[in-house]
Amino acid sequence: MDILLVAGLWLDGSAWNDVVSALKPLGHHPVPITLPGQGDGAASATLDDQVAAVLAAVDSASGKAMVVGHSAACGLAWLAADARPEKVAKVVLIGGFPTADGQPYADFFDLRDGAMPFPGWGPFDGADSADLDEEARRTFEAAAIPVPEAVAKGMVRLTDERRFDVPVLVVCPEYSPAQAQAWMAAGDVAELPKAKHLEFVDIDSGHWPMVTKPVELARLLDAAASGAVDG
Repeated sequence: MDILLVAGLWLDGSAWNDVVSALKPLGHHPVPITLPGQGDGAASATLDDQVAAVLAAVDSASGKAMVVGHSAACGLAWLAADARPEKVAKVVLIGGFPTADGQPYADFFDLRDGAMPFPGWGPFDGADSADLDEEARRTFEAAAIPVPEAVAKGMVRLTDERRFDVPVLVVCPEYSPAQAQAWMAAGDVAELPKAKHLEFVDIDSGHWPMVTKPVELARLLDAAASGAVDG
């Protein structure tokens, strides 16, 4: 199966390198996506540009694709399901949840010079970053790409109710499936309560399992593609 991999803020497609290496021997066609403004030098990129890049990958897939979003890019994966419900076999959300219609995509941190730079490790202290050693942190910071303002502040627009028919797997890294379900029950998670086919699975990692647990993550994605996830 074509597995489209969309990394979160500050990351380009290379964030998935180790996951790609682990997925290929399992018989899949992993496609890491470098988003406009996050690795291609397009500092003026917009949210629409990023959505278009993901949809181009969906449209180029052989048959239906599984779209994997990480962190903020869970919103991009869900936008792909909204725009191409007939072409998306499954959405996998890693360490994040879809943004609601009419809300800014990722307006989380301070902007500087028209972009949102990596804010340092302070906001990610604790479970988010506990499994990243000093070398991994230095590597991440050195590679972090400021996210264009027009991406971070871009408004999410969802239009097709058929997105709720697309199966969804929620991969829970720094929190548990029980916590994610509690947030849903409390009304803190947009969109997912309406999903008709929803599964949860745990992965023992921090917020960036593609860095710290790539083989385990690849195995989860392989199971998700085959419909054999054991939550």
